[in-house]
Amino acid sequence: MSKNICIAVAAHKPYRMPSDDIYLPMHVGASLHPEVDLGAQFVADNTGDNISDFNASYSEVTALYWLWKNCDADYKGLVHYRRHFATVNTVKRLFAKDRFDRIAKREDVEAALNKKTKDGSAIEIVLPKKRNYYIESVYSHYAHTFHAEQFDETRKILMEKQPEYVPAFDEVMAGKSAHIFNMFIMSRHRFDEYCAWLFPILDELTKRIDPNQYDAFNARYPGRVSERLLDVWLKTHSYVYTELPTVSPEPVNWPKKGSAFLQAKFFGKSYSKSF
Repeated sequence: MSKNICIAVAAHKPYRMPSDDIYLPMHVGASLHPEVDLGAQFVADNTGDNISDFNASYSEVTALYWLWKNCDADYKGLVHYRRHFATVNTVKRLFAKDRFDRIAKREDVEAALNKKTKDGSAIEIVLPKKRNYYIESVYSHYAHTFHAEQFDETRKILMEKQPEYVPAFDEVMAGKSAHIFNMFIMSRHRFDEYCAWLFPILDELTKRIDPNQYDAFNARYPGRVSERLLDVWLKTHSYVYTELPTVSPEPVNWPKKGSAFLQAKFFGKSYSKSF
């Protein structure tokens, strides 16, 4: 029996979308850009209970909020127009001429969700494979590329309001790998539980560090911080998950990306744009 799955594809501009029925094209930041019309295929994040007005700082997390408040699918997830879960079919993932054929389809996602934990219970969480930093910790990488005080303040908030999460936060910060990208698929129960934990933290953080003090690129820090909080939540609860590879519909300029990483690490040149 097919599972009831809804995976939002966050986009802020016209872009080709996956054709599989598990995907929901979503226009993020719709309130901020009423002049942009992505067409009837897209659900706007300013409908229903929403935080579309926060998109300039929250980025794709406004789509996450929309799913939390407005979607009752049994499994809910989030991906991005330029970053998707990939099919487990190795030949297709590596060699399909149409890069959209490399994106995970229903059968890939259902196969992941049909896996069992060691005690025989169902897997409820699907994540992208971890990003490895190798020569950096999660904290030092962020400190070199963005603003470390955003993590420091996040830790203070946890200490004050939810100290049970601090050990996992410290472990994630000291580690050299993490599940980032704000990409995941979860059972509705776990998805809603995660959002109920995450959004009060981001709300408090933006009260303490006003995104408007930064330029447009750096103002998106709440979205970036949220990426690193996922593993904190997972570790604290010891939730079991499975992973899928990721793929971009566009070729990734790895030399440029790697060069920016090394310049941030060794020359203190913070990121000024996404790669």
